[in-house]
Amino acid sequence: MGRDLPQRDFTDEDRERFRARLRASLGLLDGLLTSPGFGAGEPTLGAELEMFLVTRDGVPVPRNEEVRRAAADPRLVLEVNRYNLEANLTPVPLRPRPFTALHDEADTLLEAVRGAGAAHGAEPYCAGLLPTLRPADLTRRNMSPRGRYAVIDDALGRAGRGLRVSGEQRLRMRSDTFCAQGAASSWQIHLTVRPEEFTRVHNAAQLMTAPVLAVAANSPLLLGRRAWDESRIPWYEQAFGQHRRRVAPADRRSGFGHGWLRGGVRELAEEAVRRYAPLVPLCSGGDWDRPLRPGGPPALDELRLHLGTLWWWNRPVYDPAGDGHLRIELRALPSGPTPADMVANTALLTGLILDRAAREPGGELPFALARENFYTAARDGMAARLWWPAGPAAPVRLAARDLVRALLPRAAAGLAAAGVADDEVQRWLGVVEARVLTGRSGAHWQRRTHRALGSDDRATVRRYLELSSTGAPVHSWPAPQARVRGKAKGTGRGGSSR
Repeated sequence: MGRDLPQRDFTDEDRERFRARLRASLGLLDGLLTSPGFGAGEPTLGAELEMFLVTRDGVPVPRNEEVRRAAADPRLVLEVNRYNLEANLTPVPLRPRPFTALHDEADTLLEAVRGAGAAHGAEPYCAGLLPTLRPADLTRRNMSPRGRYAVIDDALGRAGRGLRVSGEQRLRMRSDTFCAQGAASSWQIHLTVRPEEFTRVHNAAQLMTAPVLAVAANSPLLLGRRAWDESRIPWYEQAFGQHRRRVAPADRRSGFGHGWLRGGVRELAEEAVRRYAPLVPLCSGGDWDRPLRPGGPPALDELRLHLGTLWWWNRPVYDPAGDGHLRIELRALPSGPTPADMVANTALLTGLILDRAAREPGGELPFALARENFYTAARDGMAARLWWPAGPAAPVRLAARDLVRALLPRAAAGLAAAGVADDEVQRWLGVVEARVLTGRSGAHWQRRTHRALGSDDRATVRRYLELSSTGAPVHSWPAPQARVRGKAKGTGRGGSSR
């Protein structure tokens, strides 16, 4: 879904041919889902790590192409804006030690970016948002030199849309480009799912995302303002999905969804085709409906491209590589603060999903409450109060910290049942437990540090870079001392202009 797009202008004939192929693809998908052995391989985990390129003082460095070229690593790809970069980690078997493998590879890739960026005064900054960005950084002039972003931006339209987040401090901005999305960076997890298990696993992901997001929050500083603990969530949705007025939440191209899944991946694919107009109607050439190789699955390029222009927080992925498989892309978690934190979040979310999917056939919580949980967790982080199913009784409301502490044994059980080694489970869930016990998430540390340093964005980023480069998880980071009264206060970019 990250492939380049060689064509920028499309005719009505292109659009009609694309729609026809989408409809035909649903029939081909039906045949695949009933094929013996499709998607039956060993479960795997993968991840995408998005990052910013910044100076030591947190000024964005628009040199992603130069850094990528210097690193000479195919796992590094360009993201939306010139100061955004993404690392695609190698998928690993779910057993016995997947999280340590992801941690070590993420650490290696960050070191590679740090080394390649040195000549440009750039280093990687892993957080959901970069506090030192300003509106001028989020314009089309900063778009990466990659055709697909210009195509998508053109397709979304140039009509202005309002972006707003109201938290501790209020922020409003107008934008006419999805380059505003370059303010956000995520840690996206890919979990392979067997077709017959897709409904249960997807519903479990929808339910479990909120409590994990609450304790993983790492995006409280948006354009220098202290807003939601995960301000990245509403910002991302507005930058991508609210480009037209009066669009119902269920029809936006980015969001949480509108109901529990009943009919597997086919239901989501059909919804995507029926509800959403093609954004980039690029048809593949040749015998588009034939397998890539004899006996292999069909490519379904049009369906894959169409799904890739819907930015749901838990998104289905069909991959024709090898014998073909299905994945759920878990997109809600923020980047950073360190590989240890991101991998711990992965262990918690994966374990909870697997455990819930194995034990429960359905949601047992009204979907409206699950959706409410998601945005409450994004807004309030560890302080969130979340609705939770209580068996035959009415749902109860629990503090996110207490809920996650109670869920840790369930996450451990889910990982153990999948064959994850016991020491691996204890190591990474132990990071989450320590974070919950101390109450120190990335959002908590950034918010507290920003206040202590007089709202000095650059000083906050500088201290964050120092501590994150040690690799120590955020719950162990020391809190800063407040500035002495009378000292100069920060003004946006550390009290100085760029």
